Amino acid sequence: MSRPVSSRTVYDTLNAAILKGELKAGDKLSEPAIAAELGVSRAPVREAIRRLQERGLVTHVANQGVRVIAPTLPQFLHLLDVREALEGMAARLAASEMTERELAELTDLVDEHGVALRAEPQGPYNQHDRDDDFHVRIARASRNPVLADLLCDQFYPRLFLCRQKHGAVKGRGLEAWKEHLRILNALQERDGEVAELQMRRHVRSARAALIAANAG
Repeated sequence: MSRPVSSRTVYDTLNAAILKGELKAGDKLSEPAIAAELGVSRAPVREAIRRLQERGLVTHVANQGVRVIAPTLPQFLHLLDVREALEGMAARLAASEMTERELAELTDLVDEHGVALRAEPQGPYNQHDRDDDFHVRIARASRNPVLADLLCDQFYPRLFLCRQKHGAVKGRGLEAWKEHLRILNALQERDGEVAELQMRRHVRSARAALIAANAG
């Protein structure tokens, strides 16, 4: 006899669908439809949707039901303001906490990204796999579980939805990579203050580029 599907499994399935873009900003989440598709009762679906709502990935719209959030530009900018502080802290902590192996792997990752971006200078900085995301790796390497949870489980999914709705800034990818390289250099030098400074500059640059791209 098969075991009942847990709300965690349903949550992971819906969360992955949102992060992969299978469920896009504004899409409706129907409890009956999801339950039927996954072959579960509505109870675990309801609990999974509640957890998604707590993390700011879905919202209840009057007379429309539950939908994937469709963040506005001001909401995106507010998120980047908080991100600057949190990621700056993560970089500072990671400078002393990262293992040599983690640093070597991060260096290889940045090198791979650089090859792709130099081949297509106007292309976007694509990081579809969370395990191959520059920022995720630094957040985890901070060795602060509270900070890593805030960034990886709450901020980054919402940032993904913001980018999905507002699009990438043309030409920003190569500049972002160069900024990643400066952060990496500080991490390699085990200089927490410089790592935090470079990370904060990186997030501010992304914010400024977004404002400029949406001006007028």
